[in-house]
Amino acid sequence: MNPVINIIKKWTLPVAMLCGTGLYLLFAFTPALDRAGDTLLPFFQTAVPVLLFVILFITFCRVDFKQMRLMRWHLWLSLLQVVMVAAIVVVGRYWLNQGTGLVMMECLLMCVIAPCAAAAPVITGRLGGDVTSMATFACLSNVLSALMIPAVFPLIDKGIHVEFLPAFLMILRRVIRILILPMLAAYLVKHYWHRFHRLVVKEPSLSFYMWAVSLTIVTGITVRNIVHAHTSVATLLWIALMSLAVCVVQFWMGWTGGKCWKAVLEGGQALGQKNTAFAIWISSIYLNPLSSVAPGCYILWQNLVNSYELYRHARHPKDPT
Repeated sequence: MNPVINIIKKWTLPVAMLCGTGLYLLFAFTPALDRAGDTLLPFFQTAVPVLLFVILFITFCRVDFKQMRLMRWHLWLSLLQVVMVAAIVVVGRYWLNQGTGLVMMECLLMCVIAPCAAAAPVITGRLGGDVTSMATFACLSNVLSALMIPAVFPLIDKGIHVEFLPAFLMILRRVIRILILPMLAAYLVKHYWHRFHRLVVKEPSLSFYMWAVSLTIVTGITVRNIVHAHTSVATLLWIALMSLAVCVVQFWMGWTGGKCWKAVLEGGQALGQKNTAFAIWISSIYLNPLSSVAPGCYILWQNLVNSYELYRHARHPKDPT
């Protein structure tokens, strides 16, 4: 069993994605399990945010809250995201503003405007990066997205009517629930419940393997959503390829920009790893339903990039590039 365990440890994220895909296919194409799959789906959808809360709580227990402050690379990468969003909006409004072209621009927008994943500090810590700096950027990125989304959506699609303040507050409530509450809980435990805090941080890999469990569930749900998308296979392939391209570009831009401030790992995760569950949720509310397929595909691509980073880190621990 040792070789099998070693393979799982080395390729945890791809194994998690394969398990999630396999479990969905098992339930979808086994008649006896079809009804069970529909029954379990709400449970899995509820389990993901609970798991994410625990994962972030464990991760934030390792954060030095006194060191949480804005850094230059935070501001520059945020500005870069704003510029990319603006470029997409201009193209979508004045050139590709109807039909399939508009759907593709909305897909592209969701892959860029989505905030940094709340779990990005988990991968950053696994890669030996600065978890505290990433936690700070995750907060900044989520607030920035909450500001941009209600302002930008009506610009790219004239048929969308979004009131800024209600939409901003709705998104902000979700950010507080997903990101701020586990951070606050970790702060209280770290400063006032020392014995429990020592117990939480005792196992450094716990949050990573819990993330792998969460990724298994999310992958299964994502594959289900893609399979049930009401469009042609050709359109799905175009959306998948586009999300792959933008994923690679954003990671590359993050790595390249991060070099200037000696934050290569952090820059890549900050710009490349997106909160795809949030993107799927918000695009389903306001945009063409097909636009939610793009972040669904993006989650697969970003975790393949994460897997490559983890593999490379295991072989060259001191080389961040």
